[in-house]
Amino acid sequence: MSNERAKILIVDDDAMNRVVLSDLLSDEYDIIEAKDGDEAIGILETTAKDITLVLLDMIMPGRDGLGVLEVMNEKGWIKGTPVVMISAETSTPQVERAFSLGVTDFIYRPFDQMVVQNRVRNTIGLYLKQMQLSELVTDKIYERTRNSDMLISILSHIVEFRNGESGQHVLHIKKITDILLRALLKRTKEYKITEEEIGTIATASSMHDIGKITIPDEILNKPGKLTKEEFDIMKQHSMNGAKMLDAIQFFKNEPLMKFAYDICRWHHERWDGRGYPDGLKGDEIPISAQVVSVADVYDALTSERCYKKAFSHEKALEMIRNNECGVFNPLLLECLGDVADTLPKELNDQRTSKLSDADFEKIARSIFESTENDTENIIYEQYLTEHKKSQFFASLQHGVTFEYTYEPSMLKLHARNAKALSFPTTMAEPENNSEFWTIFGRENWDEFAKLLHDPQLNNDSFSFNSEMLVKGKKCPCKIKVQQCWNRRDPENPELISVYGCVEFFK
Repeated sequence: MSNERAKILIVDDDAMNRVVLSDLLSDEYDIIEAKDGDEAIGILETTAKDITLVLLDMIMPGRDGLGVLEVMNEKGWIKGTPVVMISAETSTPQVERAFSLGVTDFIYRPFDQMVVQNRVRNTIGLYLKQMQLSELVTDKIYERTRNSDMLISILSHIVEFRNGESGQHVLHIKKITDILLRALLKRTKEYKITEEEIGTIATASSMHDIGKITIPDEILNKPGKLTKEEFDIMKQHSMNGAKMLDAIQFFKNEPLMKFAYDICRWHHERWDGRGYPDGLKGDEIPISAQVVSVADVYDALTSERCYKKAFSHEKALEMIRNNECGVFNPLLLECLGDVADTLPKELNDQRTSKLSDADFEKIARSIFESTENDTENIIYEQYLTEHKKSQFFASLQHGVTFEYTYEPSMLKLHARNAKALSFPTTMAEPENNSEFWTIFGRENWDEFAKLLHDPQLNNDSFSFNSEMLVKGKKCPCKIKVQQCWNRRDPENPELISVYGCVEFFK
């Protein structure tokens, strides 16, 4: 704690009054004097932040006490510096005016030593407590907001990576949701959405697909059409996500989480009742989920995915209006029409946010507080693994990225790179696939497998030089690899997957 004494500015045109007040207070406080209002303002111009309290005479020639208060309000000094007014004036209009300008208390002449000292001491003490409380509340609000943003970034970032999307989908959904809600407010007050709630709903929209981390990769990233059985599994993501959010203790009672739950669970419901998981119809569907459903479909149509090319803005609007992606609230379709001309430009302005490893670790731990619940710990470990994976791939500049899982045995290559090299994008049980051995070579694999299971390399990236067959020609390359281990049994860690990048030498 600082030993620096509080500073009091005494403003009075009567020199004797300044001397008396200074004698009464100088044992506890450092005193600064001003003989009139203009001199006081000059002092405050340069030292307002250092002044703990102003004792201000109400009646002075030239600029009086009320005039000084008006300037303190204009400059914003009154918010940081309490003022006790000195006066023999007791007229109600003058006193009311002083209080309306922010005066904290009054001291009347002739001065009483005990009254002066106690009122000054109490005013300073009260002000300091208010400032401490204000700072505490501000810090808490900042921390919660910051943590909330990081939480959203974590959840959405993981889904983006596993779903093979462009890295902008979540940001697009957030922006479109915000735009559509504002258009909706212009058209109707029926849904009772406040201006303040728009931002909360838009932020919550970032978690609409968090349940997809529970869907197997071979279904999530299948390039072709899903079978009925696969689609039934895919549809589970909305309810799975809602259950995950409901289990999170962090922000449990926040409006953000209420909106996020509604959106996560019901953004695949449709106006005619033919959506999932609950078959809600019309306005049985929360408006937040209705808006996100439109945003989600529009961005899905206009984005390239592993199973389709991007449609144009105009074609996407046509498909949505023709109910080719399900039936939507007619009012929301009108809102989409209202913003259609500006939507592409708005989305092009979006930029991906970044999250540090330290921040990720902090918030990820706060999501799952229990150390006893195996399910929560597994999900927590998955968060960390997926984040580490995304950071690895983000650090790469070029090459063919890949991932290999042991259970099930599956090798996946980035669709675009694989196509350019005439490689398959997915190989089930590659060790039993002749095409895999043609590309990679058994000798190369034996060397690779030996490195993978070297305990000295656990949890570390490593690289080695090799060669692969590309379009019938052997090409030298460098393979960078990162291992993922299940360490729930420290004595017997289990290698569950590897991922990495193949860089060909020019």
